[in-house]
Amino acid sequence: MKKIILFFLSITLISCTELLHVLDAVSKTQSVGITDLDIANGLKEALNKGVEKEVSKLTQNDGFLGNEKVKIFFPKDVLSVERKLRNLGLGYLPDKGIELLNRAAENAVKEATPIFISAVKNMSITDARKILMGNDSSATSYLQLNTSDSLYRSFYPVVESSLSKVGADVAWSNMTNKYNAIPFVTKVNSDIKDYVTTMALESVFKMILIEEKAIRNNLQERSSDLLKKVFALQDKL
Repeated sequence: MKKIILFFLSITLISCTELLHVLDAVSKTQSVGITDLDIANGLKEALNKGVEKEVSKLTQNDGFLGNEKVKIFFPKDVLSVERKLRNLGLGYLPDKGIELLNRAAENAVKEATPIFISAVKNMSITDARKILMGNDSSATSYLQLNTSDSLYRSFYPVVESSLSKVGADVAWSNMTNKYNAIPFVTKVNSDIKDYVTTMALESVFKMILIEEKAIRNNLQERSSDLLKKVFALQDKL
């Protein structure tokens, strides 16, 4: 019986401790004079900064090709194609193919900014508070949840057009056709559009996450009074 009483007492004490943490957080928010609107505006500014600073890098020449963090290589299931072609002295085919896949991605990412701006504008005060008190990727995850479908729909036709414009579709077809002509190999699909679209999307969020972590963990990255004020609250909590 004593053990049961002690068990329920311990639960009560834990619940009280959690409640005190919540009350302490609210108290700190009020004491530093930060409103819910400040938090929402601060998070919107941080996200817009990430889009402007990091995503814009991807749209530049060599934004993908020259950045090892996001450079697009061939799908894992066709790496044997690349190895086989290089062994046959046809390395120029995969080299050109990789270059052109990345050029297509650079072109497609230009479509991302207006979609992000719309998502950021629609962020609620409740969302902003959750994001601020979340982990190092909460803001990026919010954007990912609210923009991925729209981005894919926008990216895909641009990737398709870009692959054609830069000659990546022809280069890919040449490479896969030559590979498929090798006796006894497993044939590979010559359609690369979905793969490049998906990889471009992953790269966009990867770059935004870099900026989010910088703002959360580096005081010097908080480039406005509002960012300093809002993320100081995160530091205290």
